[in-house]
Amino acid sequence: MGPLISVKTIGRLSLYRRLLNRLSTSGTQNVYSHQLAALAGGTAAQVRRDMMAIGYMGSPKRGYDVRELIESIGNFLDSAQDQGVALVGIGNLGRAIMAYFTGRRPKLHIVAAFDSDPYKANRVILGCRCYPIAQLAEIVRELNITVGIVCVPANEAQAVADSLVRAGVTGILNFAPVPLRVGPGVYVEDIDMTMSLEKVAYFARTGSEREVLT
Repeated sequence: MGPLISVKTIGRLSLYRRLLNRLSTSGTQNVYSHQLAALAGGTAAQVRRDMMAIGYMGSPKRGYDVRELIESIGNFLDSAQDQGVALVGIGNLGRAIMAYFTGRRPKLHIVAAFDSDPYKANRVILGCRCYPIAQLAEIVRELNITVGIVCVPANEAQAVADSLVRAGVTGILNFAPVPLRVGPGVYVEDIDMTMSLEKVAYFARTGSEREVLT
């Protein structure tokens, strides 16, 4: 078993990798902790603690080697083997997610999509094989899928999550506007775009620098 890492640390590591990829594309070879912290909106001390958590040490004189750090973060975050993802709900949002993730991570792929609409099943959409929802359990087990993305209406989300978990999925990214109830050993990340937009609209209207009373 690996070291215990917080959810926030995992999120920051993913952000660092995205920022580092941009730096690498622009030709940057080395970056200091305070420079990476400024890009990530954090502190240099936090960056150094996060790098220590994955066992990567930079040079006091040259900082972090950008390419080496990208590789180290990838070795920590990514599975050693390809990790399959199932997407449920091939509507506008589902298609957009499929298009966005195509080729973005070499070891993390959406390998199957499911929908109750017979016109969307038994087709290849954006390079992904799509199946009837009735085949979800069979295909998830057959392809050894451990991650699911839920893009169905709120009234269908819990049933879809239950089906994914019963089939062996242990991580769910939930875009349905409803919290999911899952048992221990299953991680759920809820993405409520309406709630996020409402927060952005509120602070845009009231001023993001204004003190928030809790």
